[in-house]
Amino acid sequence: MAEIRDLSASGPRAGQAIRQRHGIELSLEKLRRHPGAIPSMAEIRLGQIAAEIPRIAAGLTPGGRDRLIEAIRLGLAGQNTLIPIFHMVRTAMSQRDRGFGVAFTGLNDETPYDLLLRRDGVEAEVACDAMTAEEGRGVHRGAWFRLADRIDPDLQTWLAAHPGRYLLKMTLPRGLRGGLQETGAENETLAQVHQRITAMLQTQTRQDHDEAIVLRLDPLLLAGAQAEDSGLISSLRREFGPEAHLSVTTSGNAVFVMAARAGRENEVAIAIRRRLAALAPVRLTGTRPGILSVFVEDTDRLEWRGLRDRLELEGEARQFMTNPEARPVVAVSFVSRFEMFGVSEPDAAAGGELRFRNPGHPAAGFAALAPAVMSSV
Repeated sequence: MAEIRDLSASGPRAGQAIRQRHGIELSLEKLRRHPGAIPSMAEIRLGQIAAEIPRIAAGLTPGGRDRLIEAIRLGLAGQNTLIPIFHMVRTAMSQRDRGFGVAFTGLNDETPYDLLLRRDGVEAEVACDAMTAEEGRGVHRGAWFRLADRIDPDLQTWLAAHPGRYLLKMTLPRGLRGGLQETGAENETLAQVHQRITAMLQTQTRQDHDEAIVLRLDPLLLAGAQAEDSGLISSLRREFGPEAHLSVTTSGNAVFVMAARAGRENEVAIAIRRRLAALAPVRLTGTRPGILSVFVEDTDRLEWRGLRDRLELEGEARQFMTNPEARPVVAVSFVSRFEMFGVSEPDAAAGGELRFRNPGHPAAGFAALAPAVMSSV
């Protein structure tokens, strides 16, 4: 907890993102410290998963228990989280509720897949994985939060000398990469972008551009309630769309908004398809029907709902199923924090996961596997 608190002190935006990233750990600590408090829905769900882990451990071999303990320790180290182990345990709980026997062969026997399901004499392998949606973004949210925190003091100083309402539109053709914690090369890139913005403001120019960045400073023109702080972000989101990265700095009544985009559209669903193609050959044996269960991390309500409503996830999942790598896969499923934390529809997928069956697999029609493989939409 001390390490998370230290990381959260890096800046208001990055700090909030770090606290959200470590939501499991912080929620469990709250439950431990305040056992009499009324828990939220997320805390109830996470507490249920956490309570299942000792029961699972009791049924493992000594080697399996050691590997489980090591996985938990790894999840509590550095920037890591407990998402991978919680995703596996939640997946096992869900399959058991559907009537399957569940064996933790990955822990006990070090199989490439995590779980072995059995129902009515039929077996299926389940490989659980966690990936970040950042893999499909040109501008990483972690890097954007750090840039916004880094430049915020300079913007406040500039606003004090130039009161008004401003909008800095930023296009980053080469993208902006990096996480919530600093590394050498990424920090240098942020420093360069920071310097370009401050130099533009100091020289009082309205535009600056080269092959790496395009900057344009305009008045912020929003009327009435749109200009109020409470409605500003939602108004900007409607104007710039779900893929824009937004930041607001204020000084008294003065406001400075930054709105950034990559040079191309986000490809989160495409990145997920590529992850499926990489997982199937190495995590499934091909001797039984296989299920890939992917936890998509670092997404928000608007993006996660859009990926589902626009059928982007479904389209890429079905595209994957036409490829040779999908031969051992009878179904794929996708989960985010919104399903794990018990968020209601439409922000979370119905039934706790988004699932698609591979109609080309020989076991696709097996009645025994139907609860685990039938498409959820």
